[in-house]
Amino acid sequence: MGMPLEFNTMIVTKGNEKRLEENMFSLVKDGYRIYPLDIPIEVKRTKDGESTGIAVIQKLEMQDDKTMIIYQLISLYTTN
Repeated sequence: MGMPLEFNTMIVTKGNEKRLEENMFSLVKDGYRIYPLDIPIEVKRTKDGESTGIAVIQKLEMQDDKTMIIYQLISLYTTN
C-alpha cells in the first residue's frame, strides 16, 4: 500500500538538499508530495525553523514512494 499524497506549501530540506549548480538544488523526500510549481515559496531547514530563503520549484518527480524536486533559490536570507 502506497503512502498518502501530501500537499506542501514550503520546502523543508532537513539539510538533505544537493547543489546542482550555483543556485539550483535537488531534494528527495519520502512519500508522494505535491508542491506548487513556478511560484516563489519559502525554504526552511526544519518545519518550525526560520526561513532560509525563497525558491521556485522547476521540476517535480514522483516514483517508488519518493518525491524529487529541483528548485532554484531566488533569494537567500543570511543565517547567523
